[in-house]
Parts: sequence; structure tokens; C-alpha cells
Amino acid sequence: TEAALPGIAALVVFSGLLELVLWKDDANKDPGNFGDPLSWGESINVERSYELNNGRMAMLAVLGQFVAELVTGKDAVEQMGLK
Repeated sequence: TEAALPGIAALVVFSGLLELVLWKDDANKDPGNFGDPLSWGESINVERSYELNNGRMAMLAVLGQFVAELVTGKDAVEQMGLK
């Protein structure tokens, strides 16, 4: 809708600024390692491999939901009997 266009534009501009200013690629770093631009490292100490494995499991879970929806014709909420 027309009401959503300014919000979408703001999100695109904000994410573009983050990509261009804060999250620059560095040949000396691993892919995806953007450092700690907001200095949250002291309070958030999660190991990289744990976070990667968590993301991989989430992607497999979503893939499983898609396959189950294709097979049964029901979305995830309907399959659990919540709808």
C-alpha cells in the first residue's frame, strides 16, 4: 500500500548505509565476520560455530515445514491443530 512505501524506503536506505559504512569486507577476516561495530562483545559472547549450527538447523526446520505443507496442503499452524 501507499502507506508502507516510506517505511520500506527507510529500511532500504538504513540497510544500505549499514552495508556501505559499518559492514565493510576485509580480506584479512573470515566471510561474515564484521567485527563488533557497536561494542557488544563484552555482553554477548556466543561462539561462532554454535551460531552457525543453530542457523543451519533453523533453515532445515523451515525446509521441513515447506515440504510438509506441500505434502499435506496445510500450513504449519493447521498441522498442529491450532487453527
